[in-house]
Amino acid sequence: MSETIYALASAPGRAGVAVIRISGRQTAQIVEQLAGRLPPQRQASLCALRHNGEQIDKGLVLWFAGPASYTGEDMAELHLHGGRAVLAAISQALTALGARLAEPGEFTRRAVTNGKLDLTEAEGVADLVDAETQAQRKQALRQLGGELRALYDGWRGQLTHLQAHLEASIDFADDDLPPDLQQQTQHKLHDLLTQMQAHLADAHRGERLRAGVYAAIIGAPNAGKSSLLNQLAQRDVAIVTPIAGTTRDVLEVQLDVGGYPLTLADTAGLREASDAVEQEGIRRALARAAEADFKLLVFDASAGEVPDFTTLAQYVPGDLLIINKADEADTSVLKAALKDDAIEISAKTGVGLPDLLSAMRTRLDELVGLSPAPVLTRARHRAAVEETIAALQRALEPKTIDMVAEDVRLASRALGRITGQVGVEDLLDVIFRDFCLGK
Repeated sequence: MSETIYALASAPGRAGVAVIRISGRQTAQIVEQLAGRLPPQRQASLCALRHNGEQIDKGLVLWFAGPASYTGEDMAELHLHGGRAVLAAISQALTALGARLAEPGEFTRRAVTNGKLDLTEAEGVADLVDAETQAQRKQALRQLGGELRALYDGWRGQLTHLQAHLEASIDFADDDLPPDLQQQTQHKLHDLLTQMQAHLADAHRGERLRAGVYAAIIGAPNAGKSSLLNQLAQRDVAIVTPIAGTTRDVLEVQLDVGGYPLTLADTAGLREASDAVEQEGIRRALARAAEADFKLLVFDASAGEVPDFTTLAQYVPGDLLIINKADEADTSVLKAALKDDAIEISAKTGVGLPDLLSAMRTRLDELVGLSPAPVLTRARHRAAVEETIAALQRALEPKTIDMVAEDVRLASRALGRITGQVGVEDLLDVIFRDFCLGK
């Protein structure tokens, strides 16, 4: 039986209500000592909590007998007033009664160990806690709901079935087995390989959504990049002056664009610079442009009818072309030079911003929009699927049937590591170290 653990499951700091979670073999005994009784299962009961004859607080107590609990163990929640003194007193009491403070992610780790969740579902819990936009929330809920687990378990089940047929061919070679058994097996392995390759070729959609999309604003000095950043952020993030080269370093803001997470970077103006500091700013601007998932290329309508070719040279398909200061100059020639793909705006007045936001939303939808099929959300998933594909490709090569069976076994084992069915003990510390204490 495991040690009994506790942790604050709500946000730290002064609050109206704080939630303390307890899990482990001594949970029932601890609750009885604090509340004087064990409440009915799954019913919130108002109790005075006491320790050493002194009342700590009065709050709601919920009791969940294992295995019908989040962790699969006996578990309880204390819903108390959220003052620091209350939390300090209840923590001291729980420690004195034999519980210890949980490590990050330990509640969810126990849920995995006790078969309540698989590893992909546990990662979905972490992603749901960290979700900052609606799209991230929806993706995390789908993973927590078992979409990835169902996909990988289905593939693994098929591989196990094929492995059994291959083993039968080896062990009972002299019996009357179907003459085309090996051919059928090859056909099914090829079909699985095709499905996995399609799953892998997702342009890192799920990983991008989980981490957030990165975009950079690129353009000449005084094109209005910083003003555009301030408009999109709806606050003064960057200093705006008429002096060229004001922005020397990269400034970043976190935005929610149509439910998608976007980190938007303002960069130094692109031009020939003799100043060493500005040169470094331009170097960083170009580096951010190279790293970005897409770019906002800003052209100054008041600078003339010829596009800024230094900025235009940074364009790749998927980038957004923006003509700023459209309220100050005729943009028809410049827009025609940009092949009419440019969005006309005024970063000073906000004119055209809705069209730009709509274009950004469309681009984000292309990059990280939710797919009907489950998507990879972590590098470890991708690495395991790549390993599985490599094993299946080896299995399809001309070779003896026992070697094919071994490659199929290795493919199945690689898939099993994603959900936690085989050989994942060394991964658990890495997976759960970034969880919050109450999870």
